[in-house]
Amino acid sequence: MQTLVIALLVLALLLVWVRLSHHQRAVAALRESLLARRALLRDDLPGALGSGWDELCSAASDLVTEVNRLDRQHSGQLAQLEATLGSLQEAVLLIDAHNYVLLANPAFHAIFPKAGRILGERLELALHSDVFLRYVEAVRGGRAQLRQEIEFVDTQGSTWVEVTGSIVGPWEGQSAPALLFVLHNITRQKRLENLRKDFVANVSHELRTPLSVIKGYVETLVDAGDDMPSGDRKRFMNTIQRHTDRLNSLLEDLLALSRLESAQPGLAREQVDLAQLVAVSLEDFRSRPAALEHKLSLVVDPALPEVFADPLKLGQVLDNLVSNALKYTPRGSRIELSARMESKDTVEIAVRDNGPGIPAEDLPHIFERFYRVDKGRSREKGGTGLGLSIVKHIVQLHGGRVWAESRVGEGTSFLIVLPLFQSAVTSAPVKG
Repeated sequence: MQTLVIALLVLALLLVWVRLSHHQRAVAALRESLLARRALLRDDLPGALGSGWDELCSAASDLVTEVNRLDRQHSGQLAQLEATLGSLQEAVLLIDAHNYVLLANPAFHAIFPKAGRILGERLELALHSDVFLRYVEAVRGGRAQLRQEIEFVDTQGSTWVEVTGSIVGPWEGQSAPALLFVLHNITRQKRLENLRKDFVANVSHELRTPLSVIKGYVETLVDAGDDMPSGDRKRFMNTIQRHTDRLNSLLEDLLALSRLESAQPGLAREQVDLAQLVAVSLEDFRSRPAALEHKLSLVVDPALPEVFADPLKLGQVLDNLVSNALKYTPRGSRIELSARMESKDTVEIAVRDNGPGIPAEDLPHIFERFYRVDKGRSREKGGTGLGLSIVKHIVQLHGGRVWAESRVGEGTSFLIVLPLFQSAVTSAPVKG
Protein backbone atom coordinates (compact mmCIF):
# COMPACT_ATOMS: atom_id res chain seq x y z
CA MET A 1 0.00 0.00 0.00
CA GLN A 2 2.79 2.38 0.87
CA THR A 3 4.51 1.56 -2.39
CA LEU A 4 1.34 2.43 -4.34
CA VAL A 5 1.04 5.80 -2.60
CA ILE A 6 4.65 6.65 -3.36
CA ALA A 7 4.16 5.69 -7.00
CA LEU A 8 1.06 7.84 -7.26
CA LEU A 9 2.92 10.78 -5.69
CA VAL A 10 5.82 10.34 -8.11
CA LEU A 11 3.38 10.20 -11.03
CA ALA A 12 1.60 13.33 -9.78
CA LEU A 13 4.93 15.19 -9.41
CA LEU A 14 5.93 14.09 -12.89
CA LEU A 15 2.67 15.38 -14.35
CA VAL A 16 3.09 18.69 -12.46
CA TRP A 17 6.67 18.98 -13.69
CA VAL A 18 5.62 18.32 -17.29
CA ARG A 19 2.80 20.88 -17.07
CA LEU A 20 5.11 23.40 -15.42
CA SER A 21 7.67 22.82 -18.15
CA HIS A 22 4.99 23.43 -20.79
CA HIS A 23 4.01 26.67 -19.07
CA GLN A 24 7.64 27.81 -18.84
CA ARG A 25 8.13 27.15 -22.56
CA ALA A 26 4.88 28.98 -23.29
CA VAL A 27 6.00 31.98 -21.21
CA ALA A 28 9.35 32.00 -23.06
CA ALA A 29 7.55 31.86 -26.44
CA LEU A 30 5.25 34.69 -25.37
CA ARG A 31 8.20 36.80 -24.21
CA GLU A 32 10.07 36.15 -27.46
CA SER A 33 7.09 37.06 -29.63
CA LEU A 34 6.46 40.28 -27.69
CA LEU A 35 10.11 41.34 -27.94
CA ALA A 36 10.15 40.52 -31.68
CA ARG A 37 6.77 42.23 -32.16
CA ARG A 38 5.33 39.27 -34.08
CA ALA A 39 2.03 37.54 -33.61
CA LEU A 40 1.99 34.58 -31.18
CA LEU A 41 0.44 31.54 -32.88
CA ARG A 42 -1.10 28.66 -30.98
CA ASP A 43 1.19 26.32 -32.86
CA ASP A 44 4.13 28.07 -31.18
CA LEU A 45 2.95 26.81 -27.78
CA PRO A 46 3.60 23.31 -26.46
CA GLY A 47 0.87 20.77 -25.66
CA ALA A 48 -2.47 21.47 -24.06
CA LEU A 49 -2.31 24.53 -21.82
CA GLY A 50 -5.97 25.21 -21.33
CA SER A 51 -8.42 27.79 -22.68
CA GLY A 52 -6.76 30.58 -20.72
CA TRP A 53 -3.59 30.30 -22.76
CA ASP A 54 -5.62 30.32 -25.97
CA GLU A 55 -7.21 33.63 -24.92
CA LEU A 56 -3.81 35.00 -23.86
CA CYS A 57 -2.31 33.98 -27.21
CA SER A 58 -5.08 35.77 -29.08
CA ALA A 59 -4.78 38.92 -26.90
CA ALA A 60 -1.00 38.97 -27.32
CA SER A 61 -1.35 38.72 -31.10
CA ASP A 62 -3.85 41.59 -31.13
CA LEU A 63 -1.54 43.66 -28.93
CA VAL A 64 1.46 43.04 -31.18
CA THR A 65 -0.60 43.95 -34.26
CA GLU A 66 -1.73 47.23 -32.65
CA VAL A 67 1.78 48.10 -31.46
CA ASN A 68 3.15 47.52 -34.95
CA ARG A 69 0.39 49.68 -36.44
CA LEU A 70 1.11 52.51 -34.00
CA ASP A 71 4.83 52.15 -34.63
CA ARG A 72 4.33 52.44 -38.40
CA GLN A 73 2.08 55.44 -37.85
CA HIS A 74 4.64 57.04 -35.54
CA SER A 75 7.49 56.35 -38.00
CA GLY A 76 5.47 57.87 -40.81
CA GLN A 77 4.73 60.95 -38.75
CA LEU A 78 8.41 61.29 -37.81
CA ALA A 79 9.46 60.90 -41.44
CA GLN A 80 6.91 63.50 -42.49
CA LEU A 81 8.05 65.84 -39.70
CA GLU A 82 11.71 65.39 -40.61
CA ALA A 83 10.96 65.98 -44.30
CA THR A 84 8.99 69.12 -43.44
CA LEU A 85 11.66 70.47 -41.09
CA GLY A 86 14.41 69.50 -43.51
CA SER A 87 12.86 71.61 -46.26
CA LEU A 88 12.71 74.69 -44.04
CA GLN A 89 15.37 77.33 -44.55
CA GLU A 90 14.94 78.46 -40.96
CA ALA A 91 16.68 76.52 -38.25
CA VAL A 92 14.39 74.70 -35.79
CA LEU A 93 15.47 73.69 -32.30
CA LEU A 94 13.36 71.82 -29.73
CA ILE A 95 14.53 71.37 -26.14
CA ASP A 96 12.89 69.83 -23.09
CA ALA A 97 12.33 71.26 -19.64
CA HIS A 98 15.93 70.44 -18.63
CA ASN A 99 17.54 71.98 -21.74
CA TYR A 100 18.18 68.64 -23.44
CA VAL A 101 17.96 68.85 -27.24
CA LEU A 102 15.02 66.88 -28.64
CA LEU A 103 15.23 68.01 -32.26
CA ALA A 104 17.49 70.06 -34.54
CA ASN A 105 16.82 70.24 -38.29
CA PRO A 106 19.46 70.38 -41.08
CA ALA A 107 19.16 74.18 -41.33
CA PHE A 108 20.28 74.41 -37.70
CA HIS A 109 23.41 72.39 -38.45
CA ALA A 110 24.06 74.57 -41.52
CA ILE A 111 24.15 77.65 -39.27
CA PHE A 112 26.10 75.93 -36.49
CA PRO A 113 28.25 73.24 -38.16
CA LYS A 114 30.43 72.91 -35.08
CA ALA A 115 27.46 71.89 -32.93
CA GLY A 116 27.83 68.30 -34.18
CA ARG A 117 25.44 65.59 -33.05
CA ILE A 118 23.53 67.36 -30.32
CA LEU A 119 20.39 65.23 -30.00
CA GLY A 120 20.10 64.19 -26.40
CA GLU A 121 22.83 66.61 -25.33
CA ARG A 122 22.39 69.64 -23.12
CA LEU A 123 21.95 72.92 -24.98
CA GLU A 124 24.80 74.56 -23.07
CA LEU A 125 27.27 72.12 -24.64
CA ALA A 126 26.09 72.83 -28.19
CA LEU A 127 25.66 76.62 -28.24
CA HIS A 128 28.08 78.72 -26.23
CA SER A 129 26.14 81.94 -25.82
CA ASP A 130 25.07 83.44 -22.52
CA VAL A 131 22.68 85.76 -24.36
CA PHE A 132 20.87 82.86 -26.01
CA LEU A 133 20.66 80.90 -22.74
CA ARG A 134 19.15 83.93 -21.03
CA TYR A 135 16.64 84.18 -23.87
CA VAL A 136 15.77 80.49 -23.37
CA GLU A 137 15.01 81.14 -19.69
CA ALA A 138 13.01 84.24 -20.61
CA VAL A 139 10.87 82.17 -23.01
CA ARG A 140 10.40 79.51 -20.35
CA GLY A 141 9.31 82.19 -17.90
CA GLY A 142 6.95 83.83 -20.41
CA ARG A 143 8.74 87.17 -20.37
CA ALA A 144 10.70 87.06 -23.65
CA GLN A 145 10.17 89.50 -26.49
CA LEU A 146 8.67 88.16 -29.71
CA ARG A 147 11.93 88.31 -31.67
CA GLN A 148 15.49 88.89 -30.58
CA GLU A 149 18.70 89.30 -32.55
CA ILE A 150 21.57 87.34 -31.02
CA GLU A 151 25.23 87.23 -32.00
CA PHE A 152 27.14 83.95 -31.69
CA VAL A 153 30.92 84.45 -31.67
CA ASP A 154 33.58 81.80 -32.23
CA THR A 155 37.08 81.61 -33.67
CA GLN A 156 35.68 81.88 -37.22
CA GLY A 157 33.87 85.15 -36.54
CA SER A 158 30.32 86.22 -35.76
CA THR A 159 27.03 84.58 -36.70
CA TRP A 160 23.88 86.66 -36.27
CA VAL A 161 20.47 85.02 -35.91
CA GLU A 162 16.98 86.32 -35.32
CA VAL A 163 15.35 84.00 -32.76
CA THR A 164 11.69 83.37 -32.02
CA GLY A 165 10.81 81.13 -29.07
CA SER A 166 7.58 79.59 -27.82
CA ILE A 167 6.34 77.04 -25.29
CA VAL A 168 4.89 73.79 -26.65
CA GLY A 169 3.35 70.80 -24.87
CA PRO A 170 3.56 69.19 -22.44
CA TRP A 171 2.93 66.00 -24.37
CA GLU A 172 1.78 62.69 -23.00
CA GLY A 173 4.36 61.29 -20.62
CA GLN A 174 5.97 64.67 -19.95
CA SER A 175 5.54 66.64 -16.77
CA ALA A 176 6.72 70.00 -18.17
CA PRO A 177 6.37 71.74 -21.53
CA ALA A 178 9.15 71.88 -24.14
CA LEU A 179 10.53 74.97 -25.87
CA LEU A 180 10.54 75.48 -29.63
CA PHE A 181 12.93 77.97 -31.25
CA VAL A 182 13.03 79.17 -34.85
CA LEU A 183 16.36 80.75 -35.81
CA HIS A 184 16.77 82.83 -38.96
CA ASN A 185 20.33 83.48 -40.15
CA ILE A 186 20.76 87.24 -40.65
CA THR A 187 24.57 87.29 -40.78
CA ARG A 188 24.65 88.47 -44.39
CA GLN A 189 22.13 91.24 -43.70
CA LYS A 190 24.17 92.38 -40.70
CA ARG A 191 27.34 92.50 -42.75
CA LEU A 192 25.63 94.44 -45.53
CA GLU A 193 24.14 96.79 -42.95
CA ASN A 194 27.58 97.38 -41.45
CA LEU A 195 29.04 97.93 -44.91
CA ARG A 196 26.30 100.44 -45.66
CA LYS A 197 26.90 102.28 -42.38
CA ASP A 198 30.65 102.37 -42.99
CA PHE A 199 30.10 103.54 -46.55
CA VAL A 200 27.78 106.35 -45.52
CA ALA A 201 30.16 107.39 -42.75
CA ASN A 202 33.14 107.36 -45.12
CA VAL A 203 31.33 109.29 -47.84
CA SER A 204 30.15 111.86 -45.31
CA HIS A 205 33.69 112.24 -44.01
CA GLU A 206 35.18 112.53 -47.50
CA LEU A 207 32.60 115.15 -48.56
CA ARG A 208 32.82 117.14 -45.34
CA THR A 209 36.50 118.11 -45.72
CA PRO A 210 36.38 119.79 -49.16
CA LEU A 211 32.96 121.29 -48.48
CA SER A 212 34.21 122.82 -45.22
CA VAL A 213 37.22 124.29 -47.00
CA ILE A 214 35.12 125.64 -49.88
CA LYS A 215 32.55 127.10 -47.45
CA GLY A 216 35.23 128.78 -45.35
CA TYR A 217 37.02 130.33 -48.32
CA VAL A 218 33.77 131.48 -49.96
CA GLU A 219 32.61 133.11 -46.72
CA THR A 220 35.96 134.90 -46.43
CA LEU A 221 35.68 136.15 -50.02
CA VAL A 222 32.13 137.37 -49.43
CA ASP A 223 33.01 139.13 -46.16
CA ALA A 224 36.13 140.77 -47.60
CA GLY A 225 34.36 142.01 -50.71
CA ASP A 226 36.52 144.26 -52.91
CA ASP A 227 38.97 144.96 -50.08
CA MET A 228 40.83 141.67 -50.45
CA PRO A 229 44.17 141.94 -52.30
CA SER A 230 44.11 140.36 -55.74
CA GLY A 231 46.91 137.92 -54.81
CA ASP A 232 44.95 136.58 -51.85
CA ARG A 233 41.78 136.45 -53.90
CA LYS A 234 43.53 134.41 -56.59
CA ARG A 235 45.00 132.04 -53.98
CA PHE A 236 41.55 131.56 -52.42
CA MET A 237 39.96 130.88 -55.79
CA ASN A 238 42.66 128.35 -56.66
CA THR A 239 42.04 126.55 -53.37
CA ILE A 240 38.29 126.52 -54.02
CA GLN A 241 38.89 125.16 -57.52
CA ARG A 242 41.20 122.42 -56.22
CA HIS A 243 38.69 121.22 -53.62
CA THR A 244 35.85 121.49 -56.15
CA ASP A 245 37.82 119.23 -58.47
CA ARG A 246 38.31 116.82 -55.60
CA LEU A 247 34.57 116.79 -54.92
CA ASN A 248 33.87 116.20 -58.60
CA SER A 249 36.40 113.36 -58.71
CA LEU A 250 34.83 111.75 -55.63
CA LEU A 251 31.33 111.97 -57.09
CA GLU A 252 32.51 110.54 -60.42
CA ASP A 253 34.10 107.59 -58.65
CA LEU A 254 30.97 107.01 -56.56
CA LEU A 255 28.84 107.02 -59.72
CA ALA A 256 31.28 104.62 -61.38
CA LEU A 257 31.07 102.24 -58.42
CA SER A 258 27.28 102.49 -58.41
CA ARG A 259 27.12 101.55 -62.10
CA LEU A 260 29.54 98.65 -61.63
CA GLU A 261 27.52 97.27 -58.70
CA SER A 262 24.19 97.58 -60.49
CA ALA A 263 22.35 94.66 -62.08
CA GLN A 264 23.40 96.01 -65.48
CA PRO A 265 27.01 97.21 -65.18
CA GLY A 266 27.11 97.98 -68.88
CA LEU A 267 30.08 95.97 -70.11
CA ALA A 268 30.55 96.48 -73.85
CA ARG A 269 32.77 93.51 -74.66
CA GLU A 270 34.60 93.09 -77.94
CA GLN A 271 37.82 91.59 -79.26
CA VAL A 272 40.56 93.88 -77.93
CA ASP A 273 44.16 94.09 -79.08
CA LEU A 274 45.63 94.05 -75.58
CA ALA A 275 49.18 94.88 -76.71
CA GLN A 276 47.98 98.03 -78.44
CA LEU A 277 45.70 98.99 -75.52
CA VAL A 278 48.56 98.71 -73.03
CA ALA A 279 50.96 100.64 -75.29
CA VAL A 280 48.50 103.47 -75.94
CA SER A 281 47.66 103.71 -72.23
CA LEU A 282 51.31 104.12 -71.22
CA GLU A 283 52.00 106.55 -74.07
CA ASP A 284 49.20 108.80 -72.82
CA PHE A 285 50.99 109.06 -69.47
CA ARG A 286 54.37 109.99 -70.95
CA SER A 287 53.11 113.46 -71.88
CA ARG A 288 51.56 114.19 -68.48
CA PRO A 289 53.43 116.51 -66.10
CA ALA A 290 53.22 113.96 -63.26
CA ALA A 291 55.17 111.43 -65.35
CA LEU A 292 57.95 113.67 -66.62
CA GLU A 293 60.29 112.83 -63.73
CA HIS A 294 59.49 109.10 -63.66
CA LYS A 295 60.99 106.33 -65.77
CA LEU A 296 58.17 104.58 -67.62
CA SER A 297 58.78 101.29 -69.45
CA LEU A 298 56.64 98.86 -71.41
CA VAL A 299 57.14 95.08 -71.64
CA VAL A 300 54.68 93.24 -73.90
CA ASP A 301 54.74 89.62 -75.06
CA PRO A 302 54.87 89.72 -78.88
CA ALA A 303 52.65 86.62 -79.03
CA LEU A 304 49.93 88.27 -76.96
CA PRO A 305 46.49 87.44 -78.45
CA GLU A 306 43.32 89.47 -78.35
CA VAL A 307 41.07 89.37 -75.29
CA PHE A 308 37.30 89.57 -75.10
CA ALA A 309 36.81 92.63 -72.91
CA ASP A 310 35.41 96.15 -72.57
CA PRO A 311 38.26 98.37 -73.87
CA LEU A 312 37.05 101.52 -72.10
CA LYS A 313 36.76 99.86 -68.68
CA LEU A 314 40.00 97.98 -69.16
CA GLY A 315 41.63 101.30 -70.03
CA GLN A 316 40.16 102.72 -66.82
CA VAL A 317 41.85 99.92 -64.85
CA LEU A 318 45.25 100.71 -66.40
CA ASP A 319 44.72 104.44 -65.88
CA ASN A 320 43.95 103.96 -62.17
CA LEU A 321 46.90 101.66 -61.53
CA VAL A 322 49.49 103.77 -63.39
CA SER A 323 48.10 106.97 -61.84
CA ASN A 324 48.50 105.44 -58.37
CA ALA A 325 52.07 104.44 -59.17
CA LEU A 326 52.88 107.99 -60.31
CA LYS A 327 51.11 109.54 -57.36
CA TYR A 328 52.66 107.51 -54.55
CA THR A 329 56.24 107.03 -55.75
CA PRO A 330 58.99 109.67 -55.47
CA ARG A 331 60.58 111.40 -58.41
CA GLY A 332 62.91 109.26 -60.46
CA SER A 333 61.06 106.03 -59.63
CA ARG A 334 60.69 103.29 -62.24
CA ILE A 335 57.22 102.23 -63.34
CA GLU A 336 56.79 99.23 -65.59
CA LEU A 337 53.61 98.23 -67.40
CA SER A 338 53.70 94.69 -68.77
CA ALA A 339 51.42 92.14 -70.42
CA ARG A 340 52.12 88.47 -71.06
CA MET A 341 50.47 85.08 -71.43
CA GLU A 342 49.78 83.65 -67.97
CA SER A 343 48.46 80.34 -69.32
CA LYS A 344 46.97 79.10 -72.58
CA ASP A 345 43.62 80.63 -71.60
CA THR A 346 44.61 83.70 -69.54
CA VAL A 347 46.75 86.81 -69.78
CA GLU A 348 48.53 88.72 -67.04
CA ILE A 349 48.79 92.51 -66.85
CA ALA A 350 51.12 93.99 -64.26
CA VAL A 351 52.01 97.48 -63.03
CA ARG A 352 55.26 97.46 -61.03
CA ASP A 353 57.17 100.26 -59.30
CA ASN A 354 60.20 100.55 -57.04
CA GLY A 355 58.58 103.02 -54.67
CA PRO A 356 58.20 102.92 -50.88
CA GLY A 357 55.98 99.81 -50.90
CA ILE A 358 52.94 98.90 -48.82
CA PRO A 359 53.12 97.45 -45.28
CA ALA A 360 52.05 93.80 -45.00
CA GLU A 361 49.20 94.64 -42.61
CA ASP A 362 47.67 97.01 -45.19
CA LEU A 363 47.86 94.71 -48.24
CA PRO A 364 44.64 92.73 -47.49
CA HIS A 365 42.63 95.97 -47.29
CA ILE A 366 43.87 98.16 -50.15
CA PHE A 367 40.99 97.17 -52.46
CA GLU A 368 38.39 98.23 -49.87
CA ARG A 369 36.51 101.44 -50.48
CA PHE A 370 38.07 104.53 -48.88
CA TYR A 371 40.96 102.53 -47.45
CA ARG A 372 44.22 104.46 -47.47
CA VAL A 373 47.67 103.29 -46.42
CA ASP A 374 48.78 106.82 -45.55
CA LYS A 375 45.55 108.71 -44.99
CA GLY A 376 46.97 112.21 -44.66
CA ARG A 377 49.31 111.85 -47.64
CA SER A 378 46.60 110.28 -49.80
CA ARG A 379 44.21 113.18 -49.27
CA GLU A 380 47.03 115.61 -49.89
CA LYS A 381 47.61 113.88 -53.25
CA GLY A 382 43.92 114.22 -54.09
CA GLY A 383 42.99 110.56 -53.97
CA THR A 384 39.39 109.53 -53.33
CA GLY A 385 40.16 106.09 -51.88
CA LEU A 386 37.91 104.45 -54.49
CA GLY A 387 40.28 103.83 -57.39
CA LEU A 388 41.44 100.35 -56.41
CA SER A 389 37.92 99.32 -55.49
CA ILE A 390 36.83 100.31 -59.02
CA VAL A 391 39.75 98.31 -60.44
CA LYS A 392 38.68 95.21 -58.49
CA HIS A 393 35.06 95.49 -59.63
CA ILE A 394 35.97 95.87 -63.30
CA VAL A 395 38.41 92.95 -63.22
CA GLN A 396 35.91 90.67 -61.47
CA LEU A 397 33.18 91.62 -63.94
CA HIS A 398 35.53 90.37 -66.66
CA GLY A 399 35.87 87.06 -64.81
CA GLY A 400 39.42 87.86 -63.70
CA ARG A 401 41.25 88.48 -60.46
CA VAL A 402 43.53 91.20 -59.16
CA TRP A 403 45.95 91.34 -56.23
CA ALA A 404 48.96 93.24 -54.98
CA GLU A 405 52.44 92.15 -53.93
CA SER A 406 54.71 94.51 -52.04
CA ARG A 407 57.68 94.85 -49.72
CA VAL A 408 58.32 98.03 -47.78
CA GLY A 409 61.21 99.90 -49.36
CA GLU A 410 61.30 97.65 -52.45
CA GLY A 411 58.20 98.65 -54.40
CA THR A 412 54.75 97.35 -55.27
CA SER A 413 53.29 95.17 -58.03
CA PHE A 414 49.63 95.08 -59.03
CA LEU A 415 48.81 91.96 -61.03
CA ILE A 416 45.70 91.21 -63.07
CA VAL A 417 44.79 87.88 -64.67
CA LEU A 418 42.05 87.95 -67.32
CA PRO A 419 40.50 85.14 -69.38
CA LEU A 420 41.07 85.36 -73.13
CA PHE A 421 37.50 84.43 -73.90
CA GLN A 422 34.11 85.32 -72.48
CA SER A 423 33.99 84.16 -68.90
CA ALA A 424 31.19 82.07 -67.47
CA VAL A 425 30.88 84.74 -64.77
CA THR A 426 27.73 86.76 -65.30
CA SER A 427 27.68 90.51 -65.18
CA ALA A 428 26.16 90.54 -61.73
CA PRO A 429 26.95 93.18 -59.13
CA VAL A 430 30.22 92.54 -57.33
CA LYS A 431 30.20 93.43 -53.66
CA GLY A 432 33.19 94.53 -51.65
